[in-house]
Amino acid sequence: MGVAISLSETGRTTSQDGSGVSVSKPGEAGLKALADYLASDMLACNQVIVDRMQSPVALIPQLAAHLVAAGGKRLRPLLTLAAARMCGYNNQDGRMRHVEIAACVEFIHTATLLHDDVVDDSQLRRGLASANAIFGNKASVLVGDFLFARSFQILTADASLGVMAILSAASATLAEGEVMQMTTQNDLSTSVDQYLQVIYGKTAALFAAACESGAVIGEATPEQREALRMYGANLGMAFQLVDDALDYAADQATLGKEVGDDFREGKVTLPVLAAYEAGNEEDRIFWRRVIEECDQHPGDLEAALSRIAETNAIGITLKCAEDYAAKARENLSMFPDDTLKNLLLETASYSASRER
Repeated sequence: MGVAISLSETGRTTSQDGSGVSVSKPGEAGLKALADYLASDMLACNQVIVDRMQSPVALIPQLAAHLVAAGGKRLRPLLTLAAARMCGYNNQDGRMRHVEIAACVEFIHTATLLHDDVVDDSQLRRGLASANAIFGNKASVLVGDFLFARSFQILTADASLGVMAILSAASATLAEGEVMQMTTQNDLSTSVDQYLQVIYGKTAALFAAACESGAVIGEATPEQREALRMYGANLGMAFQLVDDALDYAADQATLGKEVGDDFREGKVTLPVLAAYEAGNEEDRIFWRRVIEECDQHPGDLEAALSRIAETNAIGITLKCAEDYAAKARENLSMFPDDTLKNLLLETASYSASRER
């Protein structure tokens, strides 16, 4: 995705916190400021989400209410709202299109979370029991399908073939990304480029689509539309890279899900690839056993964390995330300086420095 990563330059270093890199405490001030700036739009979006989750089938609103109660950053719909506003949309058509499409983006995202938690057998989501842990796998999959259907109802009502093309293509890419991740699972011969393709598909594609959809609603120029699409893509890459780093660097209470989930599932992420390449033969034997063979014993997660710290694998991953965040900031250079642009610049920085 345009960022060169040299794993051969890794050295065995350990910082005082054991992570192998000095990490400053990031704040969520930028993201909160963006949410505050778009508060009225986001309030309307949340109302659309609640209204559209209703169904005479009681289990659907019950499970949906659990998801709403769990909260979340709502970053993707915020990006749709922000992109529309940056391109001049001010509800001049009286339809609140940006709000409806932002809700559609959140439905697509939530549907994928429901399906992913079933595939990964995740028991926690945002610090609470996951929907599949409470309601079961079948209900989670079917309600995920319901949310996908709702999103396409919203798109049909909006009647913009441009927005429909963007979000339907993103939905297909999301599924492709998850399948690609499944094919690279337990395979340490996966290249960094293949890994980056996976995280683009499973995460960054929807960030890109969220921004591009807002641009289309705002009747952006082709140049503005492409700039915002790339901003979303690069921000999404940074976001997922940090997510993969946090699986080996955060504590469970902060992260909101079980630490080491990726390790237990044998997922091949950049922290593992970096530690594997920088390690000695004993390290590589260890990684092949726990990741490729999934032959994991008590204490193996702690051993993996130690090896990741010694090889600065978290530092490498976070540096890659910052490179993408820098590209996202560059993508906004064509837009005039104003409050909203500054908030999106801060959001890009937040994506590469967040703690959860």
